[in-house]
Amino acid sequence: MEILWVLMALAMFSLVLLPVLMRRRAGIQQVAPGDPDAADPADYGFLRQEELDIRMPGPDHDLLDVLDLVQRTQDYRAASQLLAGTESDGERRWQRVQAFAGAASLELQQRPGGVSETPGGQWLRVWRAEAPKDAGGAAVHAEFLVQQAWRTSTPGTDEFRIIMEEAKSACAEAALLAPGDPVPYIVELSVARGLSYPQPEFEQLWLKILDRAPSHMGAHLVALHYWCEKWHGSRDVAYSFAEAAAARAPQGSLLAAMPLFAVFEHLPEVNLVRSFYQSEVVTKAVHGALFAVHAARPDDPMLAHVRHLLVFFLVRSERWAEAMDQLLHVDGHVGALPWTLTADPASDYAIYRALAVAGYEANGGSPATLPH
Repeated sequence: MEILWVLMALAMFSLVLLPVLMRRRAGIQQVAPGDPDAADPADYGFLRQEELDIRMPGPDHDLLDVLDLVQRTQDYRAASQLLAGTESDGERRWQRVQAFAGAASLELQQRPGGVSETPGGQWLRVWRAEAPKDAGGAAVHAEFLVQQAWRTSTPGTDEFRIIMEEAKSACAEAALLAPGDPVPYIVELSVARGLSYPQPEFEQLWLKILDRAPSHMGAHLVALHYWCEKWHGSRDVAYSFAEAAAARAPQGSLLAAMPLFAVFEHLPEVNLVRSFYQSEVVTKAVHGALFAVHAARPDDPMLAHVRHLLVFFLVRSERWAEAMDQLLHVDGHVGALPWTLTADPASDYAIYRALAVAGYEANGGSPATLPH
């Protein structure tokens, strides 16, 4: 029995070391930091780990400027103006609603308030009180409640259900204020997952989104969670949903990358087979995502999301040069899957980046040979 426990411990230890072990046959060897032979990501113009921005998957300077202003002054009006000027059926509006809601939620977590202290996120409460007919403020409030439910309570508990029911009502109010805006319904997708909507009810909600924004990548990613095995679907159902989205993707749409997200959502918790990341299902999904990236508009707000996930899979597949190409496009911002699932997104990203650099150099690559 003791031997069994030792073998299990060794197996788990090897999994923990996997991100920092180097491929022996490719000539990659682990060396101490500062060693003359150590690969240095800075040689490629990459930012230091402490400089990485964990708030966003990619740059949105208007959003960050407004967010800084709102948090500094506690005045919501700049946020209201930014959302009012953001197209309602695009990906960027959804991302900005998420960002404002997340900022308010984190503020409240850091400053819950008390007898002599104003709670964090007060600007959102003032926004809703002073501008109750503002569609942007209503959408942010609905998303804020959703994030609060997931952040502060446990699914299945009374507390979680109460907050989610409030979020559901907030979604309905936001939808009335902006009938053509898909964002309130996208927010409700998370409510549907948390409150376990029956599948017919979920599908009715999904049809409302397809009527307004049939190619909305963010909406598809949120819906995918509902159909996953760990929630209300299965691996096969989730794969079918993702593959159907990819099949009907219009030219230049990132929906062709959906199967890669489905694969990611169903990765085995313990994977002792290295060849899994070079298997047919993973390779096919990676190729679909690479095709989507190459065909997409350079300014597509969802492009960084796909590139970050590609970094994860390309490094795991030991496709170093392709991983480096994606890193050149996303380095600096790490607020995306898979990094945001960890306690320290910047650190996790930096580990994969270092692996990509080491693998690239071990196979003859250098800053001079990497196309820019």
